[in-house]
Amino acid sequence: MKPFVEFRQVWLAYNDALLAQGQYAVEDISLQARQGEFIAIVGPSGCGKSTFMKLATGLRRPSKGTVVIDGQEVSGPLKITGMAFQAPSLLPWRTTLDNVLLPLEIVEPWRSSFRAHRAEYREKARALLAGVGLAGYEDKFPWQLSGGMQQRASICRALIHEPRMLLLDEPFGALDAFTREELWCTLRDLQAARGFNVILVTHDLRESVFLADTVYVMSKSPGRFVVRRDIELPRPRDLEVTYTPAFTDIVHELRGHIGAMRKSGTALAQ
Repeated sequence: MKPFVEFRQVWLAYNDALLAQGQYAVEDISLQARQGEFIAIVGPSGCGKSTFMKLATGLRRPSKGTVVIDGQEVSGPLKITGMAFQAPSLLPWRTTLDNVLLPLEIVEPWRSSFRAHRAEYREKARALLAGVGLAGYEDKFPWQLSGGMQQRASICRALIHEPRMLLLDEPFGALDAFTREELWCTLRDLQAARGFNVILVTHDLRESVFLADTVYVMSKSPGRFVVRRDIELPRPRDLEVTYTPAFTDIVHELRGHIGAMRKSGTALAQ
């Protein structure tokens, strides 16, 4: 079976001058992910995790190498992906429901049919919001929602067009620990029910181990993958697993890899 996501020896320099000097943001990135796989990428600040996300969405083209998603080489922004970031970025003058519907209003091919199917799309958005615990908040404005509620709405907005891949850049980093763990479970359930691929960038090692099938550790800039760790904890996972020796052993192992990089200043061998 062909991988759904494939990076083939990808290098990226942000401009021609840096390319001429051989200064890359990420280098020699190779990765394969099967259909429906959940990947987490961890590493020190500035290592190139967000650059990787731009490559995966087609917002940046590689300087060298190839990115292939769903059998097609990525040559521009992809419409089969959804994205959510640390800041929910909900429009303050739109209700929760209208914020979720925004991608369908502005992005083709949904834009052309939005007016004709508005009622259908609204029901779809309501069902999605209900699925993440926001039933009854459809007509609230962002300033009437907690941070966790805003992030739930942001994830619904990223999923409203039923993407085949969800890209998450530190989506829970600004939340308190209890809310963060609630949203881990929300994301776990959504991904299990819908089967989309996920690429999660995070600084939180516990988060990566709880959610992911595979964790990649990235070196300091120029970023490259130095460790690939399969997470073989059985699914479905609940929060109790985070207190087990098997879970904490994996977290400590990953922390050890990152700590070794910081001490040595050099990349570990794969």
